[in-house]
Amino acid sequence: MNIETLSTKKSILTFLAITFALSAVFYTAIILSGHLSTGNGLYVYGLMWCPGVSALITCRLRGISFSELGWRWNTRYVLISYFIPIAYGLIAYLAVWTSGFGKFPNGDFVKAVASAFGWKNFPPFVVIALYVLLKGTIGMASSLSSALGEEIGWRGFLAPQLAKVTTFTKTALIGGIIWSVWHYPLLLFADYNSGTPLWFALTCFTVMVVAISFPLAWMRLKSGSVWTGAVIHASHNLFIQSILTPLTADTGQTKYFIDEFGIALPTITIIFAIIYWRKRLEVIDAQLQTSTALVV
Repeated sequence: MNIETLSTKKSILTFLAITFALSAVFYTAIILSGHLSTGNGLYVYGLMWCPGVSALITCRLRGISFSELGWRWNTRYVLISYFIPIAYGLIAYLAVWTSGFGKFPNGDFVKAVASAFGWKNFPPFVVIALYVLLKGTIGMASSLSSALGEEIGWRGFLAPQLAKVTTFTKTALIGGIIWSVWHYPLLLFADYNSGTPLWFALTCFTVMVVAISFPLAWMRLKSGSVWTGAVIHASHNLFIQSILTPLTADTGQTKYFIDEFGIALPTITIIFAIIYWRKRLEVIDAQLQTSTALVV
């Protein structure tokens, strides 16, 4: 093992140690109450910024330039990133709706939105269209502010550091596993679940997170921009958690198919993972310059 590889591995371990140490503060606050909503969501917001803060601290401690976190903006890849979660989300939820495992739309949710926005006299389809438009644009600002905190750490720092010492495949897999495990305290000891059995929720969530780590890693390494990861993450949180899931009415076993703890999203995101894994050669020149033959 050469000095550069050893240094990179030390930087990764430093980042992970600081991330989980800082996260423990917010894990504790959330777990003691049992609810993610405790503190008006500020505990979750703080938790989501732990990886980003840890990345900045690690860069300072290890003498890594902040520029390596990928601050440059790449409009083409950022736009593609916005639509990736919309694509896999719509495919998954359309399958649920057409199969009868869930019903679209959720009338109660549509009525609640109409009341909240002053649209009580509007037809349901107009309410839905306006809600999606507002959430998908203005709502992205709020979603992006929290997603960026995680992505500075996971894709800004961790992905390119892993890519220096291993293959694209392992970079996505290892990054995805770490990312999913980081969520486990909330799944195991708080209410980050849609009501399915713990083993089922944990399995579906882990598969989904590891799967979407492939397009996340690919976009980051190909574009050189952390903003791609932030936008994918923000778009996923927004469209899955705030639009598609609440717009789906329960037909009995719906919770086993929708959201981040049902089977639909993991199934579709695996397909997306394969698509980006097959394109892995395209990131070699951009991010694996110091490696040879680290392709498969």
